[in-house]
Amino acid sequence: MRILVTGAAGFIGSHLVNRLVHEGHEVGALVRYSSSGRRGWLDHIDEDIKDGFECIFGDVRDVEGIDAAVAGCDAIMNLAALISIPYSYHAARSYVDTNITGTLNLLHAARRNDVSRFIQTSTREVYGTAQRIPMDENHPLVGQSPYSATKIASDELALSFHRSFDLPVVTLRPFNTYGPRQSTRAVIPTVIAQLVGGNRSIRLGSLAPTRDFNYVQDTVSGFVAALEPVACIGETINLGTGHEVSIADMVKTVATIMMQDVDIEEEQQRLRPRNSEVERLVADNTKAKQLLGWAPQYGGKDGFERGIAETVAWFREPANIAQYDTSQYRV
Repeated sequence: MRILVTGAAGFIGSHLVNRLVHEGHEVGALVRYSSSGRRGWLDHIDEDIKDGFECIFGDVRDVEGIDAAVAGCDAIMNLAALISIPYSYHAARSYVDTNITGTLNLLHAARRNDVSRFIQTSTREVYGTAQRIPMDENHPLVGQSPYSATKIASDELALSFHRSFDLPVVTLRPFNTYGPRQSTRAVIPTVIAQLVGGNRSIRLGSLAPTRDFNYVQDTVSGFVAALEPVACIGETINLGTGHEVSIADMVKTVATIMMQDVDIEEEQQRLRPRNSEVERLVADNTKAKQLLGWAPQYGGKDGFERGIAETVAWFREPANIAQYDTSQYRV
């Protein structure tokens, strides 16, 4: 298939491009323009496929550019989004422009070009704090941050194009994806990077919330599995392990694997406003198993520890940790 991946230079997007090219797909990788010509994490994917895809510099907010990028594509995987929750408190309008308007531009282009599959990337954050455990796709949607509110809107917009115009939309809702190349804005890499950088006093926000951590290769497998089944069109599907881990226990797991003693300092920048913190997230992945034949390969306690070990090994490589400034605290 000819597949356009938006947000291709990012953490999940670069892993997805890597997998799609290896599986023989023709990939257009949409990357935000930079005068340096850098392609983000696409400059660090497998050496044998670095020239195996088309890099398209553009922006989902640009209607004409998106129309040109979509032309001739069989499928679109929309991963382009602003995702930092703390920054969304300060720059909500930019999240509307990218996450909502950008999705709208892609949907119009998909419709005009008769695309056969539109995969919309959602987020576990749209559920807010769990009202029941595990959380299936019928769980109420609660916008507890400007970021999650824009993702709710973009998801519903995508589904409205399916209902209104029969656009073949599939919405995938990954829970907390982690792994190599992730920004230290996220909690697992910020712990690992601080330890690799020689820090023993780790700065974090709240330790009580629980998350369903999904290794990046499992998330990517879910996207690939959603390319062809007809039964998943018009559906929203969770990608998660169903295994609940508190932030405190995650830190203990990382410290044990890295054989380090860790002290934790509360960082005010990382604390969300009181009514904005999402306290529990645990996925019900029954639908993914039924419609996609998908199941996590890094599930449960053992799978989580294996995923953390692989992530730690990647961050410990000098060439990889050199991509991060461990002296700066990212939010």
